[in-house]
Amino acid sequence: MSKVRVGIINVTGYIGVELARLLHRHPNVILTSVTGRSAVGKGLGEVFPHLRDVDLTIKPDLDEVDFVFAALPHGESAAAVVPVLERGVKVVDVSADFRLTDAVEYERWYELAHPAPKYLKEAVYGLVELNRDRIRSARLVANPGCYPTSAILALAPAVKEGLIEPDIIVDSKSGVSGAGRGLSLTTHYSEVNENVCAYALNGHRHLPEIAQELRRLAGGSALSVTFVPHLIPMTRGILSTCYARLKVGKVTQAEKGREEVRRLYQDFYDGEHFVKVVAAPPQTKQTWGSNLCLLYPTVDLRTGRLIVISCIDNLVKGGAGQAVQNMNLMLGFPETAGLEGTPIHP
Repeated sequence: MSKVRVGIINVTGYIGVELARLLHRHPNVILTSVTGRSAVGKGLGEVFPHLRDVDLTIKPDLDEVDFVFAALPHGESAAAVVPVLERGVKVVDVSADFRLTDAVEYERWYELAHPAPKYLKEAVYGLVELNRDRIRSARLVANPGCYPTSAILALAPAVKEGLIEPDIIVDSKSGVSGAGRGLSLTTHYSEVNENVCAYALNGHRHLPEIAQELRRLAGGSALSVTFVPHLIPMTRGILSTCYARLKVGKVTQAEKGREEVRRLYQDFYDGEHFVKVVAAPPQTKQTWGSNLCLLYPTVDLRTGRLIVISCIDNLVKGGAGQAVQNMNLMLGFPETAGLEGTPIHP
């Protein structure tokens, strides 16, 4: 059986190069074409020595391929994706351009008119554990953001089952790679090292994405989501702590209630390859380099609040790994293909 030819638009970003790493060892595809404006004409292994055995030259445009990952910044990605779709090629877009279903909401948060609004209703939100069947038949998948992946997976069972009140708090900590490879004072080593800071307190661009998908799980009911991200001095990883008050009568108000919540989460994610409900609060290093999301749900018996800890690698389950997981479904491959690697520790 011949392998599917895959291309990456903008391989020089962190997600783009992580895609190249994962696709290089994928049993069902061959990475045949990559672009990257800042490194046109250079070998992929010249720019990224850890990929020196990938014999590809970075070009300004893709060669003929059967499947495409678009990893450009928001605004630019949609413009690059449309011609690919019009050629009949399926696409996973890892930017924010097709995650929100409302063009007005997109303009509000990203401060520009959407370049291709007619595709917003067609694009499928690529959180596999919640949208698996729709992804299988999609030709355009919007890969979720890293923060939303951690938060939505943490809250989905509780929201779906109507366990919690609509006032939700998501407190997230991310490694510096989430800011991308572009230079910025706030991500210089001397600024980040031995430092922790909160940012985007007036609203992060991932907030409407989190609210949109949780609202869908709640059957359209109104939700109030407070989302506060933090930058911490590590390269990879996201740890999200999610809080919401439990509805009266939904969970036993004793130690048994914790077991009820844990069982609900285990049943909800039963059989999932990459989402695991764990027995102790997870740590980011336990997901490093893998496509895993580790969840620890519990109940604060004093306050009647649900607390869920969620850990992912922001570049894998929060980015390139999830994109490959989506591709596998879209092309009929085993969902785990190319993603079987275990976390790296320490």
